[in-house]
Amino acid sequence: MHVLLETDRLTLRAFTEADTDDLLALDNDPAVTRFINGGRPTSREEIRNGPLPRLLHHYPGLGTRGYWAAQERESGAFLGWFAFRPLLEQSPDEVELGYRLRQEAWGRGYATEGSRALIRKGFTSLGVHRVTANTMTVNTASRRVMEKCGLTFLRHYTEDWPDVIEGSEHGDVEYELTRAEWERGAGTEAGS
Repeated sequence: MHVLLETDRLTLRAFTEADTDDLLALDNDPAVTRFINGGRPTSREEIRNGPLPRLLHHYPGLGTRGYWAAQERESGAFLGWFAFRPLLEQSPDEVELGYRLRQEAWGRGYATEGSRALIRKGFTSLGVHRVTANTMTVNTASRRVMEKCGLTFLRHYTEDWPDVIEGSEHGDVEYELTRAEWERGAGTEAGS
């Protein structure tokens, strides 16, 4: 098992095909996917053909994968995943931060803890210059995690999505953190 990093409570490791059942359970919780697809169920075939290949993908620009399975360090329980993937496959300059956690993990600080650790690793050893994160405007919990990690609001925007879901009429938001901002103190203030 390839481990990218560990925090006090988390292990972020490479995905394997053996994670299919955990991914299926995660993506079939309507509360978890509310801001992704409106809570629509996902089939095993959809997981195998869509998310799993993306989660297993290696990004040459970072020299590593862009998605990491999150496990509780003590119990080994699957909590969800974190994304830290380059916007351009061959370049580590800009990466997108993301996370999707089981409901049981919400409100316990895991999203912030894992995100801060990835940001720190990106800026200190992966050559990252800018971290971005996006969510629906109405996803206040995710926006709060971004802010706790030192990212600041950049812009509000709207896109045409194939499926209209509740809240999509309010558009999306983008947050960012540059390495220079992180070095000036945003990383320290964010608990890095």
